[in-house]
Amino acid sequence: MPCLSRSFGLSVLLAVVANAASVVQDWTLAATPIAPDGFTRTAALINGVYPGPLLKANKGDTVTVNVDNQLNNDHMRKSTSIVRLHLIFLSSNDGPSFVTQCPIAPNNTYTYQLALGNQAGTYWYHSHLSTQYVDGIRGPLVIYDPEDPNASLYDVDDESTIITLSDWYHTPALDATKPVPDSGLIGSAGRFSGGPAVERTRVNVTQGQRYRLRLLSLSASGFFDFEIEGHSLTIIEADGVNHEPYIVDSIQILPGQRYSVVVNANQSVNNYWIRATQTVLGSTTSASNSNFNGTDVYAVLHYAGASNDEPTTPQPTALPAGGIAFQEFNLKPLENPGAPGGSGPADKVFNFTFGIGAANGDVWTINNSQYKSPSVPTLLNILANGFTQDSQFNTSENTFTLPPNSTIEVAFIGGAGHAFHLHGHVFDVIQSASGGPPNFVNPPRRDVVASGGTTANPVRIRFTTDNPGPWFVHCHIDWHLEAGLAAVFAEDPTGIESGSQSVQPNAAWEQLCNIYDQLDASDQ
Repeated sequence: MPCLSRSFGLSVLLAVVANAASVVQDWTLAATPIAPDGFTRTAALINGVYPGPLLKANKGDTVTVNVDNQLNNDHMRKSTSIVRLHLIFLSSNDGPSFVTQCPIAPNNTYTYQLALGNQAGTYWYHSHLSTQYVDGIRGPLVIYDPEDPNASLYDVDDESTIITLSDWYHTPALDATKPVPDSGLIGSAGRFSGGPAVERTRVNVTQGQRYRLRLLSLSASGFFDFEIEGHSLTIIEADGVNHEPYIVDSIQILPGQRYSVVVNANQSVNNYWIRATQTVLGSTTSASNSNFNGTDVYAVLHYAGASNDEPTTPQPTALPAGGIAFQEFNLKPLENPGAPGGSGPADKVFNFTFGIGAANGDVWTINNSQYKSPSVPTLLNILANGFTQDSQFNTSENTFTLPPNSTIEVAFIGGAGHAFHLHGHVFDVIQSASGGPPNFVNPPRRDVVASGGTTANPVRIRFTTDNPGPWFVHCHIDWHLEAGLAAVFAEDPTGIESGSQSVQPNAAWEQLCNIYDQLDASDQ
């Protein structure tokens, strides 16, 4: 791999607001036995816990994460990279392996420093090397906003109201031949068919209080339908973007998506079921994995003063009669609504037709091209080798250059059942898989969208190229990403190299590839 042809100084990140704090966390990544659903397996964990430690800060803070990679298990990837998924719009701190950086080698350290600026909301972090996050490197990241425009709607918003949903696997990702999860977890607990009756996660509330529940899907494949028995959900945030209050009784959450919902503890003092039915390929069962029972994913909403027992009512299995199901097209952003370019034509339109390139599902393609990670990260090729044109990248990199200050529209053409995420931006969903007419006035704004619609009327998103960087766009079903369902938008390559928003990685970033390239294949 070529070395950088120039020397870069430390990044000048975003300016922080007055009274900003410095948040520092030390993370040790190591192979550790764990049994969240009662089955003990060795997982790749951060500081020995799953989900990973909560990374929290306030808007305007600077966050420093010191990563010490001590992964050494031969059944799991030993190198790693951590992405602040759906949060930091700085390409040298984005994290996807071979897009913005080489992985961190085992027995090495690396520091991520993030100036949060005006970003706030509910996010998460995870490994972005192959399917490594399936093995446990995933956790919540919450940026609190002291000036939250929806603050009057709730009384409590703290660590106890963060709810993670994840699929869990008994077999390490490298060894998995049939990647169907064995169980679903709410927080750090779940159950599988024939397994022990693991104590369910409990969410504690006090009657009369209103709670902002931050729901995060850390999933690699499972979709979750979330509801709380006897309680409605008022959605106020989607993927870090404040939205107008929208009341529903259940909500489907795709891999990578996050929502904040307000729940009013206005029922009688008791215990109530929290349901998060999990589906994989649209089903709650799997012929290839008898452990998987997507209908047995529950937690308990526990009112202060109630018994410590599970609820005595039947476990809900579906939306109750007359209940209001979530429909994405009903979301309306609270701030600056309106799609880029209005109803006029976009400056550049991409039609991404995706499909299976092999009968066994081992190959997924966009426009008949399977994405394959390059040996030289996209960002390095732009900075060191001056790549500014589509033709300079290998065809298998599925890399498209974007001009600055332009309106980009992407149509996802194919079937339902995928969750497409764009790094570096939030986008407006001008045509949602949930239906509704095209909306340019106040469409939902987020960073993970469900595929679907029809070939003639597919899911469509828009964003503005105001953030130079190579930005990954991919299915967030991790097995599909690994099989090639991805592309890269190289946004304003000239602006990446020079100018007020140029990318200036530090010296440690420069060394990642040199260290990684010297590893034996078994350590990569």
